[in-house]
Amino acid sequence: MRPAEEGLLLLCCALGTQDVPLTPAQYRTLARRVRQTCQAGDGEVTPAYLRALGYPEAAALQITALLDRTDTLHRYLEAAAAQGITVLTRLSDGFPARLRRMGETECPPALFCRGDTALLGTRCVALVGSRQLRPDNRRFAVQAGKLAAAEGFTLVSGGAAGADTAAQEACLAAGGRVICFVPDSLLDHPARQNVLYCSAGGYELPFSTPRALARNCLIHAMGEKTLVAQCAEGTGGTWSGSQWNLRRGMSELYVFDDGSAASAALQSCGAERLPDIPASLALLRPFQLSIFDGKSDEKRKK
Repeated sequence: MRPAEEGLLLLCCALGTQDVPLTPAQYRTLARRVRQTCQAGDGEVTPAYLRALGYPEAAALQITALLDRTDTLHRYLEAAAAQGITVLTRLSDGFPARLRRMGETECPPALFCRGDTALLGTRCVALVGSRQLRPDNRRFAVQAGKLAAAEGFTLVSGGAAGADTAAQEACLAAGGRVICFVPDSLLDHPARQNVLYCSAGGYELPFSTPRALARNCLIHAMGEKTLVAQCAEGTGGTWSGSQWNLRRGMSELYVFDDGSAASAALQSCGAERLPDIPASLALLRPFQLSIFDGKSDEKRKK
């Protein structure tokens, strides 16, 4: 691992300790200040050096303490490797370019992975949806998983009950591949053929609501297209993740038109309508859905 990657992990990951790492915004500020000085890359980062960059004493001591954890980092990575877990920092060659598009304040500093990381370089479609599914919505999720497998896409989801699990299991049963972004510890997800489990920021971190919401953004960003099997209007991770995607334009967003107010609301926000699972995910394009329901594009846009 290159020194720059070690530095990123030291500064931005807890490494199984109670240490408080830098936030993405704090790390970006530090990197910018260091790049602007002629001392960048020269010698040891000391409190005096950081004070010269404009940091108050407390912040300078925090940064130097984080950097002074090299032995902790090596033990942490060795423990991860013993569990079959590898790490890719966003500076790594194998880190997915689609996640880098999120920007430095949202892209995770590192992905801890259990499974074949080569899947991160494949073409992906994502599926999200509610935990409690109506029958038609479950059918949609299952068919999406099967179609992803048939067309050679890797299915990206979050491993939750309901839509995630229905699509993932259907994809795997059809011989497909799955990338699963988890909001909890990778140790709770045993290795499985054709599945890559990914956790942002650490491999042993427990579930938390902020982590669950952040992983939803990773799912949307990783897919070339994101399908919404079912959502609740104005609430829940599926809704918030879809709204984030529509604001940021991370992937083409399609919602199953199940006749619900939530589906209609998401369409009014800019999601494309899917009256049913399309004949091909590869050929799916915005404003070209009339081939599935007989309506003209002009009518659909109104």
